[in-house]
Amino acid sequence: MPLFVEQSAAAQTAYAGLVQAARQRDLHRNIADLPGGFVSKKIKGQVYWYYQFKLPDGKPQQIYVGPDDEATQALMDERADPLARQAKAHLGAMCEAAMALGCYSVIPKHARVLTRLADHGLFRAGGVLVGTHAYLAYQNRMGVRWTGGDTTVDLDFAHPGRNISLAINNDLRIDGHGAIDSLKMGFLPVNEGTRYIKQDEPDFDLDFLTCIHRESDAPVHMKQLNLSLQPLKFMEFSMQDPVVSVLVASSGPIVVNVPRPERYALAKLLLYRERLAGQQPEKASKDLMQAATLIDYLSNREPEALQDAWNDLLARGPGWRSRAQEGFEALQQRHPHIECAISWP
Repeated sequence: MPLFVEQSAAAQTAYAGLVQAARQRDLHRNIADLPGGFVSKKIKGQVYWYYQFKLPDGKPQQIYVGPDDEATQALMDERADPLARQAKAHLGAMCEAAMALGCYSVIPKHARVLTRLADHGLFRAGGVLVGTHAYLAYQNRMGVRWTGGDTTVDLDFAHPGRNISLAINNDLRIDGHGAIDSLKMGFLPVNEGTRYIKQDEPDFDLDFLTCIHRESDAPVHMKQLNLSLQPLKFMEFSMQDPVVSVLVASSGPIVVNVPRPERYALAKLLLYRERLAGQQPEKASKDLMQAATLIDYLSNREPEALQDAWNDLLARGPGWRSRAQEGFEALQQRHPHIECAISWP
């Protein structure tokens, strides 16, 4: 059985149009009343664009727009186009059309949480949607539908803290706890505030994660977000250079950040042994399924990006390499039929 199937050309076209309109709406909403202009910045050899303006005290501020690619250039070109701004009124209909054509959509209760956090600026402040919801989001981006490895009821978010350099502006201050409380959905903070649970839905959790700093896994409170984050091993690998994605929901599109798919896939290989050691065989199997699906797709469509990420992973030290090898061997045993473009340097 194949791990993914192609979406129809009509679905892919509908989603591409929705992405452009949603990102334009999001950009215009952020900068509509701000005098300023677009500036570029080079980070680790990559060029990124920002909208720069000054606060009342004269301090310069930047809002992340995107990498220097055709989509970002189109967003900047359309800023002054009144027809582009009118697309906001049609976003709901565009979502409905994309869903009717077979695009993946977020279930309403999850969309409600994601929309509220997006509206409060979590993703503009450097937050990244991780876990299975990121995996599901790749489907529309890649023009496919997964055939397995997609069951989830949790929402997982991450922020890199100050450990790694991100293109996304992460100096914005938000009230994450206030955003969750304003939902009035019954979420209660536990685990020192790194997780929010619903007593009437014990499997519907919100988890907030970050990178381990100085080998400590103690929860970290970030004043910038007004949230506490749980450090996890290997998180810095998937947090590097995330990408903008648009989620489809019946209530409208949601602009978020997600890890690069090649980094997400390889991070799942790293986590495989950790899951087994933690006596979580079901999660380990799901990690392998998600890794296999993405590696199969990327090996055919983006093999260079996959290999570059693999080389980066192996260069991080013997502990990383041993876990990667164990995950890779388990992947080959569990999914021998997939095509894999990864090679050991």
